[in-house]
Amino acid sequence: MVCVPVPVQAAMKERPNIIFIMADDLGYGDLGCYGQKLIQTPHIDQLATQGMRFTQAYAGASVCTASRAVLMTGLHNGHTPARDNIPHYPTYLQETDVTIAEVLQKSGYLCGGVGKWSLGDAGTVGRATNQGFDMWFGYLNQDHAHYYFTEYLDDNEGRLELTGNRKSRQQYSHDLLTDRALKFIRKSAAQPFFLYAAYTLPHFSAKAEDPHGLAVPSTEPYSDRDWDAKSKKYAAMIHRLDRDVGQITRLIDELQLRERTLIIFTSDNGGHKGVPRQFRTNGPLRGFKRDLTEGGIRVPFIARWHGVIPAGKVSDTVIAFQDMLPTFAELARAPVPTGLDGLSVLQAFKCEPLPVKHDYLYWDYGHCRARYDQAVRWKHWKGIRHGQEGEIALYDLNQDLGESTDVAGKHPEVVQQIKKIMATATVPSERYPIGTLYRGKALWQP
Repeated sequence: MVCVPVPVQAAMKERPNIIFIMADDLGYGDLGCYGQKLIQTPHIDQLATQGMRFTQAYAGASVCTASRAVLMTGLHNGHTPARDNIPHYPTYLQETDVTIAEVLQKSGYLCGGVGKWSLGDAGTVGRATNQGFDMWFGYLNQDHAHYYFTEYLDDNEGRLELTGNRKSRQQYSHDLLTDRALKFIRKSAAQPFFLYAAYTLPHFSAKAEDPHGLAVPSTEPYSDRDWDAKSKKYAAMIHRLDRDVGQITRLIDELQLRERTLIIFTSDNGGHKGVPRQFRTNGPLRGFKRDLTEGGIRVPFIARWHGVIPAGKVSDTVIAFQDMLPTFAELARAPVPTGLDGLSVLQAFKCEPLPVKHDYLYWDYGHCRARYDQAVRWKHWKGIRHGQEGEIALYDLNQDLGESTDVAGKHPEVVQQIKKIMATATVPSERYPIGTLYRGKALWQP
């Protein structure tokens, strides 16, 4: 079913609550509504049935920290404060950076977050509670989030101590995140609120917690499947994620907030190459997390808002993480910060053409990994360059979703256009010296 304009019932007189649920390393093909055949995701699929499923939505980057920075600031990967998971810094956001939460908070929204922040450790100016969040619970540090049976979780300006949890394994962090998210919704129901549920599932865990890097309390409901242990664990992680998306949507409905709440579900980047092959984590897309092919950056994206977003629709509108800040600002009737790379895509949620479209989308990766890759989407063309001096490979996404055939030789004028974009789309950052090899270690240690 394609997205065509239909009348909407709600007059959008009230500023809506906004819930942004983001999985970690969930692939484009990991959900039933995006073609997954082996893992069941009934609650997320129902969200798509009740709302709109986007087929051309893009993460901010191919790795966690940079993608979250794009989401929060409305700046693309060539401009955002954080551009990769390394080098490790105590903070990525500074006092001068403006986040979604700061924009909404100043407009009267109560802003709460759970999960993985990645943009500033405890005690730094980049911590979530210094960047617009009234409440934050989970992991401030990127590498701390690799531990599902952690000894503590960051809790606003302090900690929730979970002493002995590494051995007892009594508290699974994801479950605690959901409990806090539900508590925040109940507490905030009487006023406009923004909930950012940056879940860590199904990101691989530290090997210290599980030999497969897939720490999960149970492999149910897949324990009796004729699968290897790794497959059961990965499927169980997604089951748990799906279950708790269902808890959030049910609570919104029970509180009679359905017509006043925009719920978005997505992933921070593409699926990991270590996911068992039988699941085809990225579906028809080529590549994985850390790649700039579609498998690394195109993500599932579902939006539900009863009475405004038509139910059961599929949209091929091109949208990206940098669009969320201006979109949410429009919903909140808040001033939009200047100089953003994102555009409001509110009209796309209503099956209407966007009045303004992106000139291009831009990503890069590898600044301090002794490599530097760039990618540009311009119209239906996708250009990828490996290394600063590498040749640009060109793909026609309308005809070649899997990016299997390089057509650069047939379209030199398109290659030149993309080359120009690559040369101008990024502002150099002293924190990400291109061509160097970072040898530092994580700042957080278990």
